[in-house]
Formats: sequence, C-alpha cells, structure tokens
Amino acid sequence: MTPRQARARVKGFVRSLAKASHARDRGQVTVEFLGMTPLIIVTLVVVWQFVLLGYTYTLAGNAADEAVRAGTAAEPGEREAVCQEAGTDKLSDAWQADADVSCGGSGFVTADVTLHVPVLFPGAFNLPFTVHAHAGAVEEEDGD
Repeated sequence: MTPRQARARVKGFVRSLAKASHARDRGQVTVEFLGMTPLIIVTLVVVWQFVLLGYTYTLAGNAADEAVRAGTAAEPGEREAVCQEAGTDKLSDAWQADADVSCGGSGFVTADVTLHVPVLFPGAFNLPFTVHAHAGAVEEEDGD
C-alpha cells in the first residue's frame, strides 16, 4: 500500500466517523434547547418584573412632582384635593387604583406618593411591598 492510498483510507475512515457522529447527534440541539427553555422563561420573567419595579419608581416620582407642583399653586384650603388630583392624573388605571397621594405643609409644600408594584401585568396582582416617593417645593406667592 502506497502512502497515497493510506492517506485516502484514513480520510475515508474519518469521514465515516464524522457521518456516524452526526447521525447520533441529530436531535441533541433540540433536546438542549428544550432543557434550557424553562431557564430562559424564568430569566425573562425576572427581567420583566425588574422593569415593572423601575417603572413604578419612575411613576411614583413623577406623580409626587406633579402633585407638589399643583399644590404650591393651590389655595391652602384646596391644596389637599388639588394635590391628590394632580398626583393621580397621569397615572394609568393599573397604578391609579391603589395610589395614595398626600400633601401638606405651608410655605414649603410636600407631597408623598405610595404605589403598589404589580406582578407581571399591571392591574392583575400586586407584590406585597410598595414604592414611596417624596417631593417638596416652596409655596408660590401672589404677585398682587
């Protein structure tokens, strides 16, 4: 047997091993993907829940800012009602239903907003903890 023939036989043997290995591994990718699917889904759910938590913090801060802004321009007797309305005005129904807005102070008006963090879908269920935001501003004076 010549060296050329030996190389040809070795190449043929390697090709047959590769084909046999490929035939055995045919469904391996599918099995691995199915095994990873629950982990992928749990990861996506956790990431989405953190997005909702961050969004709730953003909404609470904005609601407190809006409430205190409206409260500084309102008459002292109307401040609480105006403040609550302004604090919940731009919240969607899912967050507005359980929102708690309170305003107080004279000279320096403060607003406190408490929102519940939803679980996966806003409006369905809430986590057992809340998000708090606080804002304050100096009361506006009449220019009369």
